[in-house]
Amino acid sequence: MALAMMKKLSLTERAYRQLRDDLLTCRLVPGDRINIKDVSDNRGFSLGAVREALSRLTSEGFVTQDDARGFRATPISIGDLMDLVTVRSDIEGQCLRRAIARGGLDWESAIVSAAHRLSKTPTRDPTDPARLNEDYADAHGAFHHALVAACDSPWLLRMRDWLYAQSERYRYLTVPLATGERDLVHEHSDIVTATLRRDADRAVALLGDHLVATARLLVDAQDGAMRLPGQKTQVRAA
Repeated sequence: MALAMMKKLSLTERAYRQLRDDLLTCRLVPGDRINIKDVSDNRGFSLGAVREALSRLTSEGFVTQDDARGFRATPISIGDLMDLVTVRSDIEGQCLRRAIARGGLDWESAIVSAAHRLSKTPTRDPTDPARLNEDYADAHGAFHHALVAACDSPWLLRMRDWLYAQSERYRYLTVPLATGERDLVHEHSDIVTATLRRDADRAVALLGDHLVATARLLVDAQDGAMRLPGQKTQVRAA
């Protein structure tokens, strides 16, 4: 019984992680229906494991559910994006202020290391330049985590982590829209410099500008419409 339960939990966790990754990278297109049987057949998971994974993703906001239509990848919109950026800027800014007030040498060193790794990682997927490089996505997540790691509020950090994950779906859409006009390495470097100088006001302001700049790529693109890489789907401003 215990072995069967462990196997079931393992399958559910694997299904959850694969589906979450597909949702974050928009391989599961926002707004599209998720067919439980298709996922089960194509990926070798049981129907129960897929249902449990989708229920967990629903509670995290990545999937929506209704009795008539089943599960869908949560839709995206300009209105949702701007609300998300506003709330994330507030929460992540609070985390950064607390980290600056309390962080020590180890925290500073981790920031410098994460920033260096990020600066040396290509933004675009080398095999498909229209997509975000997943190594860059990992490095970017590690950098933003390092900035706030010394924050002393577990609740703020939990909210920040959830908001960051929600932001990832939108950030994957910005890659085809990015131009040479934006210097991400410089933006990150400025945030690091202000943070290490313990200039909380400037660091938080730069962080907010950084988040808004990413959102503006989507807001300004295609007269307020967002097109998914490789898809015909467009999402207009809410």
